[in-house]
Amino acid sequence: MTKLEAKPEPVEVDFKQSAIVVVDMQNAFASKHGMLDIAGADISGAPSVVSVISQVLSTARRAGMPIVYLQMGYQPDLSDSGGPQSPNWHKELGIRLMNCRPELKGKLVTQGTWDFAIVDELAPQPGDIVIVKTRYSGFARTPLDAELRARGIRYLFFTGIATNVCVESTLRDAFFMDYWPILITDASLAAGPPGMQEATLFNIESYFGWTIPSAELLAGI
Repeated sequence: MTKLEAKPEPVEVDFKQSAIVVVDMQNAFASKHGMLDIAGADISGAPSVVSVISQVLSTARRAGMPIVYLQMGYQPDLSDSGGPQSPNWHKELGIRLMNCRPELKGKLVTQGTWDFAIVDELAPQPGDIVIVKTRYSGFARTPLDAELRARGIRYLFFTGIATNVCVESTLRDAFFMDYWPILITDASLAAGPPGMQEATLFNIESYFGWTIPSAELLAGI
């Protein structure tokens, strides 16, 4: 076991039972002209997050740690979105934008499109786990839990965009399912007002897990 100087208190982890989770590092969320940018969100911090995640993945791969990519995306006909009877149809950002702006139909978080693709700098490598999801949480209607348990994973290090939406949603579900969730603070970016990142850190540190800077994880590995 390795002790990490986390917040709100140190936490011990077994790196042999750990995985890095990369949440939605797609053009939709991290690139100019992607969905978040079209929606007017401030993504100026995305290049820094991409750089930090790249360092984390490089170190984790050398140590033999599994890498899990979560990728938000729908079929072109939105048959897996839940339809108008589902709250997902009315609240998920990509669907809302496409429903409000017909010219965007089939272009946002749609499988096979540029918007859906993982940013080039973080492209998955052979052996990485890639899970496509249609809800904010990576555990909702996906094989994520089965993939992790098959590998004996208990500790999850979270990265990605947006901290306060898909990252926090997946991290909360991980906590509910008895994984040990740890957010890498400088490898994540929130969507919305500046206080959203701090709000999620407060929630995690108070109720759902732990937070650490990437330097602490890299030193631990």
